Amino acid sequence: MNKSDRGLEQTAEDLQPTNGHIVKVLKTEMLTHNVKHFTVEKPAGYTFVSGQATDVSINTASLRNELRPFTFTSINSSAFLEFIIKIYKGHQGITELLEQINPGDELVLHEVFGTITYKGPGLFIAGGAGITPFISILRQLRSERKLAGNSLLFGNRTVADLFLHQELKGMLGYNYWDILEKSDDSSIPGRLIDRKLLSEHVNRGNEFYYVCGPETFTAIMVDHLKNLGIAKSRIIIEE
Repeated sequence: MNKSDRGLEQTAEDLQPTNGHIVKVLKTEMLTHNVKHFTVEKPAGYTFVSGQATDVSINTASLRNELRPFTFTSINSSAFLEFIIKIYKGHQGITELLEQINPGDELVLHEVFGTITYKGPGLFIAGGAGITPFISILRQLRSERKLAGNSLLFGNRTVADLFLHQELKGMLGYNYWDILEKSDDSSIPGRLIDRKLLSEHVNRGNEFYYVCGPETFTAIMVDHLKNLGIAKSRIIIEE
């Protein structure tokens, strides 16, 4: 997405300094029809904890103040930063513009802020793009050889919406489950993450329950977990 592609001409405003860290995009890849992976430069001294996020904008005069929050999917020790972003098509929004971003284009990163913090082994419950903070957390645990005791329910609409399946399965093995609303794959029956399914995975012990997804999804999951006897202090959501 070079300036000429956007119909934007470089102006004096483009050359003015901006708040935040300007980084070049190193690599992009579509993981599904509407999920895009970005690899970008990591500013010197820039640190975060897995599960955290930052506000991101496109570095042009008209867009650099259009900030949107995205979660890191890389780990802090990596030499670069990664984001996995769902593209909401037909909304004429920022994610549609991000779909046009190519290597060499620039983004602006801002301060890191907390979202979901890993507190100990437990069950991760993700709805769609809500998997993103869990990707970084699980990758960090893998690097520390501390994946034992963790499991993941990853809810999506169809097989076409799945991404990073092989990596997640490789990390968690039989403790990873794809949950699809509609499925043409006989090995993955169509179902929802509902109270009945959660009851099959809840042990009411000392494990934690990490929930991330659309606001409605998160609220429903939290309600189910509480009804299944899980203490509020054991349920970790974005704050």
